[in-house]
Amino acid sequence: MNRIEIYDTTLRDGTQSEDVNLSAEDKLRITQRLDDLGVTYIEGGWPASNPTDRRYFEEIGNYTLKHARVSAFGSTHNARTTPENDPNIQSLLDARTNVLTIFGKTWDIHVRDALRVPLERNLELIHNSLAYLRDEVAKLFFDAEHFFDGYKANPEYALACLHQAHEAGVDALVLCDTNGGSLPQEIAEIMAVVQKELPQASLGIHAHNDSELAVANSLQAVQSGATHVQGTINGYGERCGNANLCSIIPNLELKQGHKCLPENHLPKLTQTALYISEVANVQAFHRQPFVGRSAFAHKGGIHVSAVRRNPRTYEHIEPETVGNKQRILLSDLAGQSNILFKAKQYGYHLDKNDPFVLELLSQIKERESNGYEYSAAEASFELLLNRTLGRARKYFTLLGFRVTDEKRQENKDPYSEATVMVQVGGVTEHTAAAGEGPVNALDNAMRKALEKFYPTLTEMHLLDFKVRVLPPQRTSDGKEGTASNVRVLIESGDSQSRWITVGVSYNIIEASWQALEDAINYKLFKNDQLKIEQAMAQARTET
Repeated sequence: MNRIEIYDTTLRDGTQSEDVNLSAEDKLRITQRLDDLGVTYIEGGWPASNPTDRRYFEEIGNYTLKHARVSAFGSTHNARTTPENDPNIQSLLDARTNVLTIFGKTWDIHVRDALRVPLERNLELIHNSLAYLRDEVAKLFFDAEHFFDGYKANPEYALACLHQAHEAGVDALVLCDTNGGSLPQEIAEIMAVVQKELPQASLGIHAHNDSELAVANSLQAVQSGATHVQGTINGYGERCGNANLCSIIPNLELKQGHKCLPENHLPKLTQTALYISEVANVQAFHRQPFVGRSAFAHKGGIHVSAVRRNPRTYEHIEPETVGNKQRILLSDLAGQSNILFKAKQYGYHLDKNDPFVLELLSQIKERESNGYEYSAAEASFELLLNRTLGRARKYFTLLGFRVTDEKRQENKDPYSEATVMVQVGGVTEHTAAAGEGPVNALDNAMRKALEKFYPTLTEMHLLDFKVRVLPPQRTSDGKEGTASNVRVLIESGDSQSRWITVGVSYNIIEASWQALEDAINYKLFKNDQLKIEQAMAQARTET
């Protein structure tokens, strides 16, 4: 078993992703979460490139990290000056980190066309920059930019660049597949040459995902002797992204037997990935291996029946080892096993021959054939389950609603208003409310009508709203109809939890009403359950 250094570059390379923008405060929060995960190094940014990174380095010195060391990143010095007089080099020293990473050109085409200096001068830039910084920090790394492409084009020169860095005393030569075009067998072949050329050097890998091979190339590099692996959480990065540490770390630890994180820290991986996606304001990728919401989700009835007996039948690892969990989905592919499993999750132990199971399965298949999606809207399913069991009471009755949407002036926003009439316990409530759009107005009017009866609804908020137009349904004679249903998914939440509900109709307002009605009913139903649990706990205490 080898110890592999995990070098996280989410805060630098990850921010080059077109949909990722992090403030200095965001970077500080993410640093603390990465430190808690237990990565070896955290690349905080390039202090010479922007004010955000400079502010980050000014602030991070005030934090005490338990596991990770922060690195500053920069380039070799400008060809027209010396390291001592180069602002970029001085900004690295001003960052006051005990780890520095310098990148340099190793592909001759970049030296000629980007730097526009002689090949020999670039060798001097690499050596002089690293030699100048060597005694200033505890750890010094050289990112050999475009190394694999450079080696393919001019192997002698690419190797000469590595020799200059090694002679300057770096702690690791990090071989970069910057364009992301190399194949795993090329990584292995070229690394074998490097090891023969520089047998005493410690090697690292920095891969990009342009060929969907960044993770595979990183794993191959470790198999070929690399002990230092760079990547980003969730694979964020320029173009198609960087090597995804959320896949690299568990593969190294669980499949190859290496050690990357402190003992018992791997289960923190899923929550770390979710936290960073939230801070970056990027929607989490549900089908992401290991940490995605769908990574251990089962939908087909045969699959569910098998995993209930033995999860290994359709799961390559135990989800809990990376902090994830198994999920059983409901759909028109569902069988009795799905129903039994979901009912058990909610505390109901049912027999497969119970008529209730067949009735509920029939309802689900019928509803999903019309466009309902219970695999996403589990709150709506839980309500359906409890209604079929007769365990969810009717909290209110809709007597009617009206929604108006009008544009009064060309240069003004549209005006939306909803009127709702409901009945609660024989009392009729008729209210109206405005909103930012018809759905928001309808939500406001509903809450206004119901909050006097159910004050806890003030805790609830609408968090997300998604609409999908469904394909036209076929008529009874097999022809495709002209009308299309829409499916509305609404995510709601309070201080304790979040839940998703669904509505389907050819009318978007009606579909929205269904999802809103389920959202409110679910909140009230969970409140009732909590009261029952508290009463039972009180009774046990008194006895």
